[in-house]
Amino acid sequence: MSKKLRGKVAIVTGSSKGIGAGIAAELASEGARVVINYASSRSDADTVVADIIERGGEAVAIQADVSQAQHVRSLVESTVKAFGRLDILVNNAGVFENGFLEQFSSEVFHRLFDLNVLGLLLTTQAAVERMGPGSAIINIGSNVTRLRLPGSTVYCATKAAVDSITPLLARELAPRKIRVNSVNPGYTDTEGTRSAGVDMPDGFLDQLVSQVPLGRVGKPEDIAKVAAFLASDDAGWVTGEIVTASGGW
Repeated sequence: MSKKLRGKVAIVTGSSKGIGAGIAAELASEGARVVINYASSRSDADTVVADIIERGGEAVAIQADVSQAQHVRSLVESTVKAFGRLDILVNNAGVFENGFLEQFSSEVFHRLFDLNVLGLLLTTQAAVERMGPGSAIINIGSNVTRLRLPGSTVYCATKAAVDSITPLLARELAPRKIRVNSVNPGYTDTEGTRSAGVDMPDGFLDQLVSQVPLGRVGKPEDIAKVAAFLASDDAGWVTGEIVTASGGW
């Protein structure tokens, strides 16, 4: 069976766990050689690499704080040194923090915007210098921007920025034949959402699932398959799009 990403090289930021790890595994299963980027959790990144290699894929782990320009450039150059090229960038690294207005601070604002927005821009800026025609960038947004959930103001603002950035970068990079799209997941069962769930009231998750037409929360592989499609030549006529993967929620 032909693998649609054979010969491609991908960076997936923030891929030591959760949705990022799921995307990295899916890209590798389709033949891409994958860089597992992590900020601090080396052991988790090594676990993802080992799993990919065990399944016959190729992967390496590279540390970088994508909110730091110097780290990002090192990440890209280390990728090219390891695999010789760069074809796919998945801007997945991000941080979620709930908080109502009384908890708001400039520290919270900068913590979220520096990673979720600045990090995306810095990584894209560095990556496109090494990308050629036919390359693909996939941003990971969130369908939370449509839901207007109280207490998610700053996080929603960062993901609304991703919604705005995606079609603009698609236009800017189209003359270079680099495609840019976004996947906006609905509620997805990951380590991060489970730990955030400590603060959820009883019955919240059941109520949430009751609002999803397909009747369940998402899994990382649900998002990963959409990202792999957008990374592939199958999506060669798709750019500037925001694809919501939320079970219809």
